[in-house]
Amino acid sequence: MEGEPFAMVIAGALRREFGMSPVAVKQVALLARANERAVKNWFDAKNAPNGELLVRLIEHSDDVLESILALAHRNDLLKTKQIHDTRQELRMLLAQLDNLLS
Repeated sequence: MEGEPFAMVIAGALRREFGMSPVAVKQVALLARANERAVKNWFDAKNAPNGELLVRLIEHSDDVLESILALAHRNDLLKTKQIHDTRQELRMLLAQLDNLLS
């Protein structure tokens, strides 16, 4: 990610989180309240969202948030987020295990 153009980083994050289908473009456009053509350009790394739209994306995309933290060299916050996410996943798995055992 280091040295990678910003638009490519955002495109990669969107593709990981939402996939590459036309439905993904529509979904992200609705979530970000953005024009579908603009969102398609984000997925294609032709350009990147402005600040306001980026914040809206971060509201709905952990991959975009993590990419921004990595670009900003905020590894401390990235690691904290990943620990939080892992704990949350572990709690869900333990609840599923408890349900199977009861």
